[in-house]
Amino acid sequence: MKNLYSALLLLLCSAFTYAQSGGVSGLVIDQNNNPLSNVNITISHTSLGTTTNAKGKFEITNLATGTYTLTFSIMGHDTKQIKAIVAANEVTVLHTISLPEKSEQLNEVVVKGHHNKYAVKTPSSSLRLKTEVAKLPQNIQIISSELLQDQQATSIMDGVIRNVSGVTMLNHWGNFARVHMRGFRLPAFRNGFNVQDSWGPLSEDMAFVDQIEFVKGPAGFMMSAGEPGGFYNVVTKKPTEKTIRQVSLIAGSFDNYRATLDLGGKATENGKLLYRFNAMYQTSDSHRGNEDAERYGFAPALTYKLSQKTSITTELNVQQAESYMGAAYVFAPKGDEFGSLDRDFKFTDTNYPASDIQEVTFLSTIKHDFNNDWSWETKFASIRYNQEGNSSWIGSIEENGDAVRMVTNWDALSVGKYVQSYISGALKTGSINHKLLGGFDYSQKEYRADFGQRGLIDIEQPFNIYNPVYGNTEFPVFNKSVPVQYRDDNYIYGNINRSLYLQDEIGFFNDRARLTLAGRYTHLFTRGKDETDSKITPRIGLSVDILPTLTAYGLYDRSFIGQSGVSFTGEAFDPVDANDIEGGLKKSFFNGRLRTSLGAYQITKQNVLVSDPENPNFSVQLGEIQSKGIEFDVQGEITPELNVILNYANTHVEITEDTDPENIGQRISGHAKHVTNGWLNYKFADDSKLQGFGGSLGYQYQIDRSTWSLGADNNSFLPDYFRLDSALSWSNNKLRIQLNVNNLLDKYLYSGSISKAYIYWQSEPGINGRVTVTYNF
Repeated sequence: MKNLYSALLLLLCSAFTYAQSGGVSGLVIDQNNNPLSNVNITISHTSLGTTTNAKGKFEITNLATGTYTLTFSIMGHDTKQIKAIVAANEVTVLHTISLPEKSEQLNEVVVKGHHNKYAVKTPSSSLRLKTEVAKLPQNIQIISSELLQDQQATSIMDGVIRNVSGVTMLNHWGNFARVHMRGFRLPAFRNGFNVQDSWGPLSEDMAFVDQIEFVKGPAGFMMSAGEPGGFYNVVTKKPTEKTIRQVSLIAGSFDNYRATLDLGGKATENGKLLYRFNAMYQTSDSHRGNEDAERYGFAPALTYKLSQKTSITTELNVQQAESYMGAAYVFAPKGDEFGSLDRDFKFTDTNYPASDIQEVTFLSTIKHDFNNDWSWETKFASIRYNQEGNSSWIGSIEENGDAVRMVTNWDALSVGKYVQSYISGALKTGSINHKLLGGFDYSQKEYRADFGQRGLIDIEQPFNIYNPVYGNTEFPVFNKSVPVQYRDDNYIYGNINRSLYLQDEIGFFNDRARLTLAGRYTHLFTRGKDETDSKITPRIGLSVDILPTLTAYGLYDRSFIGQSGVSFTGEAFDPVDANDIEGGLKKSFFNGRLRTSLGAYQITKQNVLVSDPENPNFSVQLGEIQSKGIEFDVQGEITPELNVILNYANTHVEITEDTDPENIGQRISGHAKHVTNGWLNYKFADDSKLQGFGGSLGYQYQIDRSTWSLGADNNSFLPDYFRLDSALSWSNNKLRIQLNVNNLLDKYLYSGSISKAYIYWQSEPGINGRVTVTYNF
């Protein structure tokens, strides 16, 4: 790692000698001199381009010297082409470009243009960053809505994670996704807010999702709240001026039926009021059977433009879901092997009841542009997760397979309140550019749960896993007469986070070198602790364009966040305190159509939580661990017809400090040393006889996997994991029909863990499929 960072430093220092490129910028307005946002700007004979921001401004950098033709287009306005001469080390500023409204409107306008489906150039506004991904001193991977559509993902647990290097999913209860990267659990963010709690939030449904951003590293600009490993940010669908009328129907294996609706556009003729409405309904079983679950939800959103400079956006998301929590677990005596029972084996009884979950999320955003360079944004959000039900586990199991099963009451209420207010802008000091960001963040979380009531259900007649008999179980009756927040002996977790943040991205040599200097002050109160915690965490990043298509970066970042939950003995956990040192290269090919990144990192983390081997439902806090790794991602298109996702990660996580010297050097559970994934999508060209047809093929491969919780012998590992998926589709301007087949090789796939008395695992279904019909009206 030291040699790598020395080489990167030398590379960065010598980069200025080789960077010979320029750029072009300008302002686009309408016939009334009002700025035009979301104008498409393309460069002829390349796939390069951008869109104007809310102020009508645009900038395209890192262009080789020469003459270019830029095309400006937006629905309802005239299209215009302008030539620009790009000189070395300069940004050519175009005169104001005016796009008048079309005097004649057609009933239907079909716009055909080239669009890179898989490579997203810029992050969402919820990440606060104004720089494109390729130029940031951090590894950020974005999953586009087109990729989600090609893979027909319906939730975050539906294979979405395979599109990013090194991301895996551990065993789960069924109601939420436990996503890991770089050896650590990733907090779930939504629209820039950290909504994670110990057992939540509800797994994200893709019907409401526009894109998903995986941010690697602590990310001080997002409250240092990404753990040292990072976080994933779900960006929901927003109101739009573009008219959207879409309905989708799915029918698949295991009685899976699903319908979604997406509507959007202008609510008033003058476009001051925009709307978006999404809804979904789904009913499905599992490959184990007798787990019919229903889920539905709706999400209205409105944007009101008070003026050309000020807008208010409000979103509401209501979801109701059923979950058979714990039903996916299968238990066997410790002498057995993982996967020794049938893939469809059901450990819970056929009449095991579902739990009811309701999640309500509210978000309101006020944005004001002071001028073309400075803006202010304040966001208010709340989330309420209410759960009533139970979970399944094991009481004991004998070598002959006789098991005593246990059911635990699991009523829970999770409430989160959030505020973010920040100012961002740009200025110059001589020839040096500054992108400034500063603001205040506040979050208040509380999780209350009643899982103290429990009962054994097979005392008189044990349940034998080798000769199971179903239908005779009488479940315990729990006292639910009082709302969970008012019950005695509840487990209560929570914290209050207040922090201030300031960042300056300093651009040198016509922005070909960018130095990021930032710091955050965090004041943290954790429920159950007598004293508060506070700390200043710095962030230093450097990104340099060696060539217009090659960027090198280095980063030092720290995280300091509270940890919800308590140990088995009821003690609150100390905050996470960690640092991340990383560096890498980002390279684009084929005129920017294909983007790659290669990076290496070293994370040192104190106060880490891992599963308690004695009490699997709880965590324990170690002294210090270290994670090292290499990551490689490819994203974009090789040709306009062929799109690709390809990634690889090598991850090694071990204990470096502990009260027990024998634990030093022990591998941390919950990751695979080698993970690689791929997804190829080919769609026939418009001039082909097979116009409209397409096909996809993807794989997931994990090597040297550790179990969820390593056993006392530190030698509990899982076999390699390989899954192959495919898809066929046909589409035109209105209709899309798609068939997806998962686990094409019908492999017995599972993840699992081990305790002192038994082993347990969760299996995936065998070969399965779904047919999707989408209609735009």
